[in-house]
Amino acid sequence: MLKRPAYLFLYIISIFCAAISAAQAKVIHQEKSLYRNILVEDEGDLRCLKFNVKSTKSQQSCLYKSQPKKLVFNYTKLLMSGLLLNAEPERILIIGLGGGTMSNTLAQLLPNSQIDNIEIDDAVINVARRYFGFHENERVKTYNQDGRIFIKRALLKKQQYDWIILDAFNGDYIPEHLLTQEFLQEAKRLLSTNGILTANTFSLSELYAHESATYKAVFGDFYQVKNLVNSNRVILVSRHGFTENAIQKQNLKQLDAKLQVYNVDINSLYRNMYLTQDHQDWPDNTRVLTDQFSPANLLNVN
Repeated sequence: MLKRPAYLFLYIISIFCAAISAAQAKVIHQEKSLYRNILVEDEGDLRCLKFNVKSTKSQQSCLYKSQPKKLVFNYTKLLMSGLLLNAEPERILIIGLGGGTMSNTLAQLLPNSQIDNIEIDDAVINVARRYFGFHENERVKTYNQDGRIFIKRALLKKQQYDWIILDAFNGDYIPEHLLTQEFLQEAKRLLSTNGILTANTFSLSELYAHESATYKAVFGDFYQVKNLVNSNRVILVSRHGFTENAIQKQNLKQLDAKLQVYNVDINSLYRNMYLTQDHQDWPDNTRVLTDQFSPANLLNVN
């Protein structure tokens, strides 16, 4: 594993390259929604959705126009590690739409699954449809709601999901109410017996320890997979916790063949997954995030 100085160096280089790239991009759509500035930029074959003009950490979705199946972002590839824990989820909930990349990919990979996408910003939904080929049908639905409100309502309806994907975070802003112990307890109740939850989040700020402690308080020990190129990490939890043999190794070969077309190396993801039971890298006395204490955006400062 890279030591922190080298890790930070790679992160700074990636930010510098992103800034150069942004200067060369052509804006093909721009609008100010109720929640944010939205831009769609083209640079050659690459099309990207951004939520902030100034920040280099604001890209939400990107696709190769000539190869739309090929995943661009490393964090979307990291999220695919959830398939090692539940290879055939029938009901999937995605909180945070972006350009609809995850939804489109999972709809192709799991043609018999039901996918519910939750996005608070109606403008983002329209941009995903118009510029990123976001596809909806009788199995793929989109709901213009706050993610936590949707989960509360789903609990009242006694709905359950086999896979919940939390992808509502970006480098500029974190919905604090989607990080607390109370929220995670609600999300846990929404999971089916063998259900899992994966969260796209960060690893280079003070938030890391608090977030980790909160997930462990609700779910027990969890798996996580990190990216050595940038600050992303994915947390993987389940309703009833994990055993040492939770990863379905027999699925590796089959998943590898399916995921190659999406530019995902599932074997690499498997090698970089570890259980916090064996490697806890935050203090035991770290304060848990709650609805009364959730200064996420103050903690998320690199």
